[in-house]
Amino acid sequence: MGGRPSSPLDKRQQQHLRGQVDALMKNFLPQYRVQLAASVLRQISRELVPQELAGCQLLHSKKLPRVREHRGPLIQLQGHPLQWQPVFCVLRGDGRLEWFSRREEYENGGRPLGSAALTGYTVLTSQHEYLHLLDTLCPDSPGDHTEEEPEPLLEMPVNFPLFLQHPFRRHLCFSAATGEMQRAWRLALQGGIRLRGTVLQRSQAPAAHAFLDTIRLYRQHKGHFGHDDMTLGSDAEVSAAQARTGTPRNSLGPHRSPRSPLLQVLTAVLMRELLPALQAQIQTGLRGAGRARAWAWTELLDAVHAAVLAGASAGLRAFQLEKDELLAALDRTIRPDVDHLLRLRGRVSAKLLAEVQGPLESCLSRKVDAQLPRLTQTLLSTVEAALAAVQTLLVQGMDRLSRHLRGSPSSTRLRKEVYSFGEMPWDPELMQTCYREAERSQGHLGQLVALFGFSGVRSLVFGAQDLSQQLMADAVATFLQLADQCLTTALDCIQAAQQLEKVRGRVLKKFQSDSSSFQRKFVRRWQICIFLPFVLSQLEPSCKAELSEFEGEVLAVGSPALTIEGIYEDVIQGALLQRIDRELKKALGASDVSCALDGCSEVPWKQAEADEETEAQRGTCPKQPGTCTEVQPLYPLLPPGTFWS
Repeated sequence: MGGRPSSPLDKRQQQHLRGQVDALMKNFLPQYRVQLAASVLRQISRELVPQELAGCQLLHSKKLPRVREHRGPLIQLQGHPLQWQPVFCVLRGDGRLEWFSRREEYENGGRPLGSAALTGYTVLTSQHEYLHLLDTLCPDSPGDHTEEEPEPLLEMPVNFPLFLQHPFRRHLCFSAATGEMQRAWRLALQGGIRLRGTVLQRSQAPAAHAFLDTIRLYRQHKGHFGHDDMTLGSDAEVSAAQARTGTPRNSLGPHRSPRSPLLQVLTAVLMRELLPALQAQIQTGLRGAGRARAWAWTELLDAVHAAVLAGASAGLRAFQLEKDELLAALDRTIRPDVDHLLRLRGRVSAKLLAEVQGPLESCLSRKVDAQLPRLTQTLLSTVEAALAAVQTLLVQGMDRLSRHLRGSPSSTRLRKEVYSFGEMPWDPELMQTCYREAERSQGHLGQLVALFGFSGVRSLVFGAQDLSQQLMADAVATFLQLADQCLTTALDCIQAAQQLEKVRGRVLKKFQSDSSSFQRKFVRRWQICIFLPFVLSQLEPSCKAELSEFEGEVLAVGSPALTIEGIYEDVIQGALLQRIDRELKKALGASDVSCALDGCSEVPWKQAEADEETEAQRGTCPKQPGTCTEVQPLYPLLPPGTFWS
């Protein structure tokens, strides 16, 4: 194509990028080690707090987060020169998109023509919107115009387009044959993008929390306060970089892909830092004009992204060997000394609060209090609407199963209905009603939080959608488990349907309890993400200097788990949480919001080592109020285990 540079990156540019990546890792990894220690201390301190008796009521789904595999023919804009070519596309359950020359290549296990992990992409289905994006992506500079012809295929009308846009990677342009196919692919791709982007949000591992804190502190030290969407990232991104840079897969050894979801986020951080220099130094060398030039710019960014990703991967591979040993060593050293560390942290926190309370209270009163009620109501209404849609779908699904039982169905038909019910959380068309509710207030939320430098509304909406899917999966798993326990060979169809009605009532009570707890946790968490960086930025000129007089007391302990900066942020966060909890209490009329929030722990989806999975496999019931203690024989139309399996 006319705007394509003959060589995306020369040796000098590649060497410069390697130096930038090395500098990032030298700054990042020491801070990450410190945050790992702080995260281990937080985890151990939580273990010491008595757990509330009324935990989560629903059984946690043992199915991992996934998207339903979607496949079918599309046409793709590819090649040099560009051409629309037929391909057979497959969206994998882990959110990877692959395309093959034809269906037979896929069915015979052939290698795909290309693939992309969908992390960070956005789906556009309007050609006008996409062309406008190209127009603003790489504006022409005086003297840049050449006599090259524009690329006609970029402007050729496409009936049912699917444009996958990424801020730092080559765009993927597809087209479907019908509007129905376009909609199905759009929903599937959006699910894959959300799945890939929210790995860090879902994780409860200390390493994930430490990583997020390190990213935030790294950016704060460079003057960038405020949460944004750069933390939408996942693991297993290195393979894409290898494919684009020609790195042999087996050259990386057994630790070629760090399990923690760091690569994409680290790469995004560095790409954001490099972008101004790239635009100033490299963009002027691009040939072509208009949209052809913009397309060439995306190809150049893709090459830079691949190089940065490969460099970050090399640094993280070395650290991956150290990290697991470091976490184990931290646990061994911190656990015996945890009481002393917590007492010291409490003592220093009290002194720090006395020093900063005046400016802190002034900032909260002037900047936060005025917006807190509106933001609380908007966040609550957002998540309430999404979870209400989940409950509606859940009721419809349970009622549909009950009706089929009353109709004396065949075992084949009933098995099909049970399977469809079990797949509800992963059905993108069905769940779209819930996801759409989470998106409705996106514009209003953006206006509210822009005052505080928060630009992570997409992450927030993804979080509400993830919560909807998680609670649907938990409710479905609970219903199927209880149905297995209650349907026996002694029941006829009418009696079996009556038993399902009782199960339906129990599941709804459990769902409403968990829904209430989780929506409060959701609001609380995102308000901290919105307000904490803002308050820290406001207080930095007046309060940051006060930290030095307490630093010696903390350093004298000799534990990496305590830092004066970490204690200072805990103090600010504690003051914020008091206001947030007070506002939540007012909005919800709850007598003890904090208790309700802490009573339902955030359990990760991955339950491979969980006791619940073992109990389910043995046929025993988790200890929940009102549940049976053992699984009874199933309804006679179905073989044993049909409902639960």
